[in-house]
Amino acid sequence: MKSVKKLILILVLALTGMTGSVFAQQITKFAVVDTSRVYQAFFRKSNAVRNYEKKREEFQAEIDKATQEIQTLYNRKLEYDKSGDSVNAQKLQTQIEQKTAYLTEYTKTKNAELQNMKQNLQNNDAFYKKLYAIIEDIAESGGYSMVLSLQQNNAILWYSSSVDITDDVIRTLGLNN
Repeated sequence: MKSVKKLILILVLALTGMTGSVFAQQITKFAVVDTSRVYQAFFRKSNAVRNYEKKREEFQAEIDKATQEIQTLYNRKLEYDKSGDSVNAQKLQTQIEQKTAYLTEYTKTKNAELQNMKQNLQNNDAFYKKLYAIIEDIAESGGYSMVLSLQQNNAILWYSSSVDITDDVIRTLGLNN
């Protein structure tokens, strides 16, 4: 009987000790953000992106127009070649070469301009400061001890969709559709 009481006492103490250590451990809460989705949502609605897209469309329209002009000149040159009018064919060939050189330079210049605009969009410090402040606020209010970016997925082995705060970030930025 004494040994049974001792055994029960030992079990009770052991269970109490294990229960105490379980409750003493702080549960760590992680969150993930799909920053790519946040960037797309933000930049899709920004004036800078709309300006970039407008410029890109304008440049492309100009390129298409010049290409069509060159094609028209080339077709006329072929007609002169077929009719044996080498003087007019040569004049058109000169015009084609000049317009092609202009188009090549125009395309090169405008692509560089677009690339510069795109680079400026990607290096938007004000956006990043706002993004990190919002992530910090959401993480603190949600009790998260760490927020990971899904774009650095080599550090994530598994995550529950319940810790994904991407939609909260997009909503707080005011970017919901």
